[in-house]
Amino acid sequence: MENSALVYLIALPLAGAVILLLAGRRSDKWGHLLATALSASSFAVGLYQLSQMLARPTEERAVGQKLFSWISVGTFNVDAGLLLDQLSICFVLLITGVGTLIHIYSISYMSHDENRRRFFAYLNLFIAAMLLLVLGDSYLNLYVGWEGVGLASYLLIGFWNQKPAYAAASKKAFVMNRIGDMGLSLAIMIAFATLGTVSFSGVEEASHTASKAALTAIGIMLLIAATGKSAQFPLQAWLGDAMAGPTPVSALIHAATMVTAGVYLIVRSNFIFDAAPTAQLLVVIVGAITLIFGALIGTAKDDIKKALAASTMSQIGYMILAAGLGPAGYAFAIMHLLTHGFFKAGMFLGAGSVMHGMNDEVNMRKYGGLRKFMPITFVTFGLGYLAILGVPPFAGFYSKDHIIETAFNAGGIKGILLGSTALLGAAITAFYMTRVMVLTFTSKERWDENQDPHESPILMWLPMAILAVGSVASGFLLSRGDALVHWLTPVFAEHGEHEEMFLQPIVVTVMALVAVAIGVGYALIKYHLSDIDSVAPEKVSIFTRIARKDLMQDSFNEAVFMRPGQKLTSFLVKTDEKVVDRAVVGIAQMTLGAGSVLRKTQTGFARTYAALILIGAVALIAAIWVVTQ
Repeated sequence: MENSALVYLIALPLAGAVILLLAGRRSDKWGHLLATALSASSFAVGLYQLSQMLARPTEERAVGQKLFSWISVGTFNVDAGLLLDQLSICFVLLITGVGTLIHIYSISYMSHDENRRRFFAYLNLFIAAMLLLVLGDSYLNLYVGWEGVGLASYLLIGFWNQKPAYAAASKKAFVMNRIGDMGLSLAIMIAFATLGTVSFSGVEEASHTASKAALTAIGIMLLIAATGKSAQFPLQAWLGDAMAGPTPVSALIHAATMVTAGVYLIVRSNFIFDAAPTAQLLVVIVGAITLIFGALIGTAKDDIKKALAASTMSQIGYMILAAGLGPAGYAFAIMHLLTHGFFKAGMFLGAGSVMHGMNDEVNMRKYGGLRKFMPITFVTFGLGYLAILGVPPFAGFYSKDHIIETAFNAGGIKGILLGSTALLGAAITAFYMTRVMVLTFTSKERWDENQDPHESPILMWLPMAILAVGSVASGFLLSRGDALVHWLTPVFAEHGEHEEMFLQPIVVTVMALVAVAIGVGYALIKYHLSDIDSVAPEKVSIFTRIARKDLMQDSFNEAVFMRPGQKLTSFLVKTDEKVVDRAVVGIAQMTLGAGSVLRKTQTGFARTYAALILIGAVALIAAIWVVTQ
């Protein structure tokens, strides 16, 4: 079914970015208002599209729009087209809804920045690129949005690029994402070479008859792409440094846009992974490793934003794990993605509120007792905290418990290992998030005398309050009567659940709550009932030192990739200089030498040329005579 209005979803925020970038300083006074209004307008269009979708029968809810013929070379034909179905509408509403709240928050948060207009232009660009990513009807169209998101993240992470560390952080994010992007590029190439198409519908149809080797290769390349964009193992090192950007950027990247793109890519490509068990198993392994990896890093971070960044890495790991569990886990991956969008955006904005009231201080060991001075921030952040812990009836309880249950029900040793890993992640999450709450809000005051903590203005706390409502209610609404599961069912190529239930839901719930209680209890003993230094103590365990260095991921990348790469580059440069260059120079010298010799025959005297003609004629006659004898 054709719908000509889909393009407005992308065109509105894209127009905002273009106008603000071209208008320059002339738009300083109203640019932030225009960007916010256009993002809100895109959200309104999304709501309208949802209402239209609900009014149609289930089999007619997916709609498309062909924009123009993009590529037509031989058998390679790709249209620039959009697809809005039950999966993409979830992302559209999350991106535009949460994105608009972040725009509103940023009006106040960035009010004193002289480049606020440019910041809002980049926000609009980010929203437009992410919408193109989730609305593209082919892998090639998705790729355009994918790269647009990478560009926007580079611009926003390095927004304050006058600080060398911030500029380096944006470059790090950009380079590591390029590694993942190569995976998506190769996946598209393999799909065209083996299946003859790159559209979602075409690849899905061809996957029924394609070789398992080709589908496995495509699946692995898509997984590499997802690990880069969603900061999953082993391409997760950029996410912590990405906190260099303004706090609203962190909220946008972590809750509504960039890091959710990998989850979308895997779930959208469900027909590939269902037909390629090896690639699907690798998805599960990556998710399981990352959810523990991120959680462990979060236990040692004193920077409030970096602690939340590690949390995002871990929570996205849960989503990737669920997506790797096949038809039984796809909907729960999306459910956790949506609930996470509410509580993580709220907590990042809460962290920005704390920084706003504490003169941009990010070290939690220099906080304490802020609940008395920032009651709204404390309550809204606290509701997000309860949601991420999975405490009933908050949002994370519904989404995370479903993932843990599905992991156990995978069956056999695999199910036990995955379920236990997910439970361990829940316990560690409860520990490090309780640590954040205690260090920031409930422990004794540890800030400097020159600090004057205070509540944020209404334009900052109002979006936090709205997100807090989502942290409370979204999980219940999405899981009531398996609403989201039924909503997404038409999108998936295959459907079904595990035939046997390893653990009953109530058992999983009790186990999860026990794990959370253990994590909370240990954190309270360690941080609430003990004295906390305003600076990190020097004598810490080796594990803490390693966790503070992100489990040595940068050191590993430097030792395994950067240093050998430098040596390889040095070797190639020397080879080029000593072999290639010398060969080229040698040929040039030989040519010049031959030219010098031949130049001597050009005397300019007629008698010399006549003699050479005579010699040549005699030689020619002699040769003819020899041949004819």
